[in-house]
Amino acid sequence: SRETRDPSSISSPSGERWRRRRLVVKRRAYARVGLLGNPSDVYGGRALSFTIADFSATVCLRPSPELVIQPHPHHDFVAFPSLPNLVNRLQSEGYYGGVRLLMAICKIFYNHCTQNNISLKAENFTLSYDTNIPRQAGLSGSSAIICAALSCLLDFYNVRHLIKVEIRPNLILDAEKELGIVAGLQDRVAQVYGGLVYMDFSKEHMDKLGHGIYSPLDVDLLPPLYLIYAENPSDSGKVTTELKSANYKLHDFVMSQKQRWLDGDEFIISSMKEVAQLALDGHKALLQKNYAELARLMNRNFDLRRKMFGDDVLGSVNIRWWRWHAAWGFIQVHWQRWCSGCVVP
Repeated sequence: SRETRDPSSISSPSGERWRRRRLVVKRRAYARVGLLGNPSDVYGGRALSFTIADFSATVCLRPSPELVIQPHPHHDFVAFPSLPNLVNRLQSEGYYGGVRLLMAICKIFYNHCTQNNISLKAENFTLSYDTNIPRQAGLSGSSAIICAALSCLLDFYNVRHLIKVEIRPNLILDAEKELGIVAGLQDRVAQVYGGLVYMDFSKEHMDKLGHGIYSPLDVDLLPPLYLIYAENPSDSGKVTTELKSANYKLHDFVMSQKQRWLDGDEFIISSMKEVAQLALDGHKALLQKNYAELARLMNRNFDLRRKMFGDDVLGSVNIRWWRWHAAWGFIQVHWQRWCSGCVVP
């Protein structure tokens, strides 16, 4: 019989290319929808979230002589047809693409490994990414890129078994904090675990374990869902401007609400406790497939967010959608920034 040779042992350009192709790591993370409990995850609460396969971010890691973070040809534009085009682009999509996200998770990953005596091989790589998650739609597009990149790093350095799955959402959130992004853990937990996840972020668990208690659930427990979101078109328009304005307001308001919570504001504390309870009750309703109760809980979640944040922060686009849902008998599911979903009763 003829001996079969491993092409990686062949000293030839084709053998080297074959070897390098085998070392390419490509990982994907999906968009996230918050079902119940948002935003109590930032306040030691609970949450129910799930990922959707329609939208995802993909990160590719290839071995290379130098460490390279590769800009995306569309999301990291540095060349424009004209000055007005540049301005329109910034007004609609902001100043930042995915390069900073990849750089941040590289730093957080390296620091975590160093602090925990996890050895990393002395090899370089090139990171690139792609995504079809709508920007500024509250579907956690930034954390999806970071999540996929972290997964690449875990496998490239063969340390996945050394960094517990419960800790990985913390690393993703730390990378976003590095960039000044205000967020909680629920998005990152859903994207690390995938599917439908119930999360308990109570202070007892966070202090004792350094993470929450995360329980993956069967996605078949969910009723039929419809996702409604506002796309962020490349040309700046009235809706896009309003949505961006709402985002900035929400960012500032979340910070002020967090401070009120720390200062012992009874309204914020009681509201966050009730929101957290909604997630716990929603977990029970899902297990029982009691969708009428689930609908009531989702509407209550939105009502509480509206009371805490106010219409000015949520934005008139969101409010109009909510009124439309109510008028046509739809049930409000999610309103993280201006992303919403609804389920037909």
